[in-house]
Amino acid sequence: MLVAVFTLLGVELLGELLRAALHLPVPGPVVGMILLAAWLIFRGYGRETTPAAPGALDETAGVILNYLGLLFVPAGAGIIAEFGLIRQQWLPILGGVIGSTVLSLAVTGLVLHHLIRRKAAPKKARILAVGDKPCIAKS
Repeated sequence: MLVAVFTLLGVELLGELLRAALHLPVPGPVVGMILLAAWLIFRGYGRETTPAAPGALDETAGVILNYLGLLFVPAGAGIIAEFGLIRQQWLPILGGVIGSTVLSLAVTGLVLHHLIRRKAAPKKARILAVGDKPCIAKS
């Protein structure tokens, strides 16, 4: 479990270093998680016959996610501390929240729709000649 924690922290640090070096407009931890996902895919994880991640990494990430709610406590305290400003700017804030929610739902729905259609599409068979005998291959 300790190796997995250091792996997650190392990937986050690497993402932060890359973000700073390349002047990327995204947070370092996001770059790190993209690198981690690429590394796991390159190693063959996440396919239908393999787990999504190595056991220790999967278990450690699950434990960390169990405490994800604690990370929202400082944000909640900040909202209470800045309540006067929020009261003055409630309409743009509400518009942003509603707009981003609708956009997220629409993008998620479109992606899911295309994935379901892609998986449900019938596979076409084509006949290939192998030597003298015909052979049917699915594409």
